[in-house]
Amino acid sequence: MAGVRRRGQVLIFDADDTLWENNIVFERVIEDFLTWVAHPTLERTEIRTILDDIERANAVVHGYGSKVFLHSLGECFERLWERPATDAERRGIEELAVALVEHRVELMPGVAEALDELAGRHELFLLTKGDREEQQRKLDASDLLHHFRAAHIVPEKDVTTYRWLANEHDFAPSRAWMIGNSPKSDILPARAAGMNAVYVPNENTWVLEHDALDHDDAAVLRLAAFPDLLRHF
Repeated sequence: MAGVRRRGQVLIFDADDTLWENNIVFERVIEDFLTWVAHPTLERTEIRTILDDIERANAVVHGYGSKVFLHSLGECFERLWERPATDAERRGIEELAVALVEHRVELMPGVAEALDELAGRHELFLLTKGDREEQQRKLDASDLLHHFRAAHIVPEKDVTTYRWLANEHDFAPSRAWMIGNSPKSDILPARAAGMNAVYVPNENTWVLEHDALDHDDAAVLRLAAFPDLLRHF
């Protein structure tokens, strides 16, 4: 019910694009790649569609993160030009992606303050997917880990993952809330596992994380911004 502050809940937080900005950096690299690749016949939107298809396939096989993304850019280049990339061209692609490695963790507004308050009323967990080393680096840099009872980096966030988390930490799914920006990885699989969910949209959410949500699902709370959690929990 709107306006009612729940207590004693299990709050599970997504990381990328929920606690801090992430995909916007990838989007900037993609825009630079679309300019750099300079295909003579294909429009930028057509090249982006090809790249999205490649990323979708590679995510299934190789997972997520900047290394897989870099591989996808190289594969896209070779598909567009129908030949292997030269050493110079591969260096050019790597130079475009330098921003991914050097990117500082930029917290969403109000995240640190909200977590500090929420941790006093609830059990907090963190659940993020991707390359373990890369995600751990971001978690360490965020200075947020002390808020969480446990933090888990997993290769995929599906219904099996959420059921495992509930069993691992011995909590009832019905009192748990998955909080994130991704319908595909955060909201829908958590609901399928019997949990509640909080959808905090991010306009920069990766296109492959989009999916349709049931607007009539009363167990999905929709918020405009992260600090709004404090009005409900």
